[in-house]
Amino acid sequence: MTAATGRVGGHRSDRTDGPGYVRLLGWAREHACGRRVWALEGTGSFAAGFVTVLAQAGEDVVEITGGKRSRGAENDRIDAVRAARTALAQEQHAAPRERGLREALRQILVTRQAVLVSRTKAINELKSLIVVAPEHLRAQLRGVALTKQLHRVEQLSSPVDATVEHRVTVLTLRSITARIRFLTAQTAELDPELLALVTAHPAGPALLDEPGVGPVVPAQLLVSWSHRGRVRSEAAFAALAGAAAPAGQQRAADPTPPQSRR
Repeated sequence: MTAATGRVGGHRSDRTDGPGYVRLLGWAREHACGRRVWALEGTGSFAAGFVTVLAQAGEDVVEITGGKRSRGAENDRIDAVRAARTALAQEQHAAPRERGLREALRQILVTRQAVLVSRTKAINELKSLIVVAPEHLRAQLRGVALTKQLHRVEQLSSPVDATVEHRVTVLTLRSITARIRFLTAQTAELDPELLALVTAHPAGPALLDEPGVGPVVPAQLLVSWSHRGRVRSEAAFAALAGAAAPAGQQRAADPTPPQSRR
């Protein structure tokens, strides 16, 4: 699409793999000589590979937030034109988030959060099963800390003449306990890696020096911030942190007439 006129000069679809990216870049160089800007949706997901290829080739890329289609099925041509026109209409553009160290931090955070959620779910399952377990089993497990519960569950066994309820309860208790142990070990494996990645970031040591700050908060801050220039103002940072007041409340809090504001 030509920036001066908004006219669509051409269209091409290709596979979303390495050779396809190379073909798309070659086609763009042939049909859009001079300076080009690529307006892409999903730069942190399905378009991440293409963004990397473009960045390595020295191309300019801007990130476009995906909009909802008013009607009809997915159409790549229509979506491409809409993304280009959206980029032309915007006064300020967001560059795609960095990969490399930032992407490594993001992957650790996402994996760690999933592990913690699964571990919490497993612990809740264990507690619920203890509540309804036969009394001779429940008496050994209630009223003690989780670590002791896990240890005692691992010591449980089923005698040859045990009832089916006893046997299955012990089996399920031990199964859940093994899952908790495994997920705890995964967390212990991820945390040192997260700390090492945060420390490797130029801003990491300063963030870790803040009182009461561990590696998780700096990691999330670095992932959300990504790179210099992405958060373009204090208002943008407040919106990113979920601390920005709605527009109506902002106006109500500032009674100064618009003409008098500086």
